[in-house]
Amino acid sequence: MQIRAHIIVSGMVQGIGYRYFVQRTARRLGLVGWVRNLWSGEVEIEVEGERGLIESLIKELRTGHPYATVRNITLQWKEYTGEFKDFSITF
Repeated sequence: MQIRAHIIVSGMVQGIGYRYFVQRTARRLGLVGWVRNLWSGEVEIEVEGERGLIESLIKELRTGHPYATVRNITLQWKEYTGEFKDFSITF
């Protein structure tokens, strides 16, 4: 089942290539959407795809980047829209 998720990652996740890591991981999983830095120091992700694949992405977000220290991940499930065609980094 296709679904959408809004994710906020907090911790030491900026200035270390974390957005590029998120993009590579999401693309490898076949997910679409975007990632961006927030002024608060957090990283925001909007992603669509199979729920199980999004859950795999979330697991990778916690431990997959060697220089990141993830303190918290907030997740909000949403209705799938089919809005995205690729996974991009937005500014």
